[in-house]
Amino acid sequence: MTVAKIIDVTRSFLTGKIETQALRGINLEIQQGEFTALVGPSGSGKTTLLQLIGCLDQPTSGSVIINGTDVSKLSRSQRADIRRGTIGYVFQFFALIPTLNAYENIEMPLLLTGVNASERHERVITLLESVGLSHREKNRPDQMSGGEQQRVAIARALATKPSMILADEPTANLDSKNGEAIMELMTRLNQETGVTFVFATHDQRVIKFSKRIVTLQDGLIVSDQP
Repeated sequence: MTVAKIIDVTRSFLTGKIETQALRGINLEIQQGEFTALVGPSGSGKTTLLQLIGCLDQPTSGSVIINGTDVSKLSRSQRADIRRGTIGYVFQFFALIPTLNAYENIEMPLLLTGVNASERHERVITLLESVGLSHREKNRPDQMSGGEQQRVAIARALATKPSMILADEPTANLDSKNGEAIMELMTRLNQETGVTFVFATHDQRVIKFSKRIVTLQDGLIVSDQP
């Protein structure tokens, strides 16, 4: 099943009177269960493309179809509804709420989507176990290592049972050991749950684990290798 389809997409940004073309006619399909890396140098367009797939932005032209819905012309609130139901995020800087402990950070998206208390509890406990952090349930982010914080972020991204996880440089702030461990964890979760993972990265650790490598340069896809 196709979870994301990008058709003839361009994206331009205007800074004063200067127009920059971040994407210049992108066509791409992502299938359910893929483990795909979008790679390329800074300014290649990989993060812009990830944001379009994640309904965080709209293309200048072309179509972005997520789970059969063309989100290109939707309003910001309509795109937010699509995100909440189908997409989870893992960020470079973890983006955990510092005043909440691990359990509460993972629970937050479930509170926002109205999941009842007993199901919230069951999901959070299961996710803490799946990322190996049952013993950190009561710890706040400042009481955890970078690798542990990223594990909490991954569990939080999975909480709403999305069809797709988008990760922007998920290992950039981790040392080599923790970066490797995070990629092993996401590989296992991909295999066990069938959730699609799409990364924007230039980190060789991420690229090594990815099953498909889509290379961008100057806003164009120049290579697509399984």
